Amino acid sequence: MSSNLQYDAVIIGSGSSGGTAAYRLQSAGLNCLLLEAGHYHTAKTYPRPEADYSAQLFWGGGIEISQSGRMGFLRGRCVGGSSIINQGLMDRFDKVAFDDWRADSGIDFFTEEAMAPYYDAIESRMTLQYIPESYRNRNAHKFIEGMEAIGCKWGILRRGQCDCGTPEGNDCIACLGGCHRDSKQSSLVVSIRPAEELGLTVWDHATVTRVEHRNDGVRIEGTRNGEAFNIDAPRVVLAGGSFGTTDILLRSGFKDKLPALGTRVATHPQFMSFAYFDEPIDAHMGAFQSVKSDDPDFRQRGFKLENVYGQPIGLAMLYPGFGRELHEFMAGYRHMACMEVALRDEATGEIKLDKKGRMRVHKDLTAQDQARAKDGLEVVYSIYDAIKPKRIVQSPLQFCLHLMGGCPIGMDPKTSVVDANFQVHGHPNLFCADTSVFPNAPGINPALTTMALTNKMVEGMLN
Repeated sequence: MSSNLQYDAVIIGSGSSGGTAAYRLQSAGLNCLLLEAGHYHTAKTYPRPEADYSAQLFWGGGIEISQSGRMGFLRGRCVGGSSIINQGLMDRFDKVAFDDWRADSGIDFFTEEAMAPYYDAIESRMTLQYIPESYRNRNAHKFIEGMEAIGCKWGILRRGQCDCGTPEGNDCIACLGGCHRDSKQSSLVVSIRPAEELGLTVWDHATVTRVEHRNDGVRIEGTRNGEAFNIDAPRVVLAGGSFGTTDILLRSGFKDKLPALGTRVATHPQFMSFAYFDEPIDAHMGAFQSVKSDDPDFRQRGFKLENVYGQPIGLAMLYPGFGRELHEFMAGYRHMACMEVALRDEATGEIKLDKKGRMRVHKDLTAQDQARAKDGLEVVYSIYDAIKPKRIVQSPLQFCLHLMGGCPIGMDPKTSVVDANFQVHGHPNLFCADTSVFPNAPGINPALTTMALTNKMVEGMLN
């Protein structure tokens, strides 16, 4: 079918970038359409069992695997994108991240000062909270005890949330499958629903297969609920994230014109370590994450430590053994503390299409990544040694939540895909400011900066 409706802009993808773009453009008076491949869930309809939400809210039925089989990637497939299933951590990038971005891209507005107004605009529309000390669970207390024992600095996390119900016994680990209280400040809560009140149209179950740039706009081809559609619009925002946006441009034949398409992929690989104690830790209860490492030495060494946990199926997948060993591991679920090393990895991965046109992610740890992982894990073992658990279990698997690159931003179309105006080089009607434009891994949670970049992109579009 062809859409007879006229839209001033179409946004492909509904995560942190897509939702922000939809709200800003719609509130400026444009008539916008938002396309999302996944389902439109609400707080009342998010699947509650872990097996169900993994299958229904994530691409790949829960996880996607790298071409080598060594890494697993997690990304949301629902209205709101990965902001529905992430942990809502909201940090601004620091001088280290922006200096490296400026060096790699040649773009001079990558500074804390230049980006501050765009962060301010986003933060003014969100509820941001630091987790109070009274909400910390035993996993957080073990983390703090160990960090202080080895003389390392820790800090309090800032999350996008408004009413988690922790004093009433709500366990925030459940929000990994969508927040049932609408407390988490997801793209759906902060941007998409307010934009719908202004007239935004949302199509869920709409998978875009191809975009064609024209002088007067862009043609979008795809399917919705099994039926083909074509849409023409004067401007299109690509907001499918690192994998989604790159996949669409590759399928659309842009690689011939833009050789950097699909390159500089980074993922902040994460390594989880578990420690058993005699007393219950109940890391799954209360505030899911409340503290973090905040040591400048770790920043220079290219890793950070996070105070996390997981639901039972996810943890079972991270264990290297089977049968009785796995049963014994899971029997200690309530008695385990957990820490993870998150790397600032080198942006050397690449997204390609195979002979059948299917997306394949070629991403492995470099020698530098392996050295940083080893360094971070040695710190974790030092922490555990200080707090004396009965047993330590190290997962051999790496999983990746922050998917970045594939359409790197820069001045040169030979080495980048998106220019300083967030337009695809040579295609002025195609815009992009999602995580695909990241020129390298920042080592900081990307959600808030993705929204700030999108704010800057929309400012240029409206001008």
